[in-house]
Amino acid sequence: MSAETTSPPRSGFGATERKDAWWVGPLLTAVGLGSFGIYATFRAFYNNDFLVATELYHGVGSVQAGHSFMLSPFYSPLLLFSWLPSWMSPAFLILWAPGGFRLTCYYYRKAYYRSFFLDPPACAVGEPRTRYSGETRLFLFQNLHRFFLYLALIFVVILSIDVVHASIWYAPDGSREFGISVGTLVLAMCTTLLTLYTFSCHSLRHLIGGNVDCFSCVAFGNSRHALWTGVTKLNQHHMFWAWTSLFMVGFADLYVWLVASGTITDLRIL
Repeated sequence: MSAETTSPPRSGFGATERKDAWWVGPLLTAVGLGSFGIYATFRAFYNNDFLVATELYHGVGSVQAGHSFMLSPFYSPLLLFSWLPSWMSPAFLILWAPGGFRLTCYYYRKAYYRSFFLDPPACAVGEPRTRYSGETRLFLFQNLHRFFLYLALIFVVILSIDVVHASIWYAPDGSREFGISVGTLVLAMCTTLLTLYTFSCHSLRHLIGGNVDCFSCVAFGNSRHALWTGVTKLNQHHMFWAWTSLFMVGFADLYVWLVASGTITDLRIL
């Protein structure tokens, strides 16, 4: 009977016995997150063509008579401070809140730890560090995720109001009427996906009922259980809502930019 010999497992950064293209996932994640980060930073510095309105707001915005009020989600709520220096974009006063919510998100933490920090690059793949120290020191800010959730819920309300404004069209004579355009649908889809992403948050699930051992033993137990069940179903697709909402918020800003700059015309449907 012959003795079977096996080689010791590989060790070191990138070492693995996996035969599949494990690197594709981290690469695509890095490209996706990096591209959005570059675009959002550029648009914040660009500080123009983010508003379509019927009149100028302190010299800001694109005047288009017979159109609805349409604001980029990067610049919502509309902050017009005369004391801001010319180089300071109001987007920087806004994006830190939704950006912080995504940065501390449990899913995104896994995504950018793997894609940017290679920590680890993928399952069963060697990583650059030799020991695990956890989210300590600088990374303690990840514990702020629940507080960023509260801010994200406020932004869901603000963006919903923007959709309502995008459905109110102003005629040249000053009258108002209900209307829907492609821009209205774009902003509505953006807000819907952001809402689904926010309401599928792990922290919200815990806040509603994840810390309850017995729903029948607490006040409003049946209602909390129903809400917890709904959030749990959304939470099962949290990664999908994270990526689709990220893409859509960038596309919504791009669409408003193109309309405000006169590159394209917003087609009215109704």
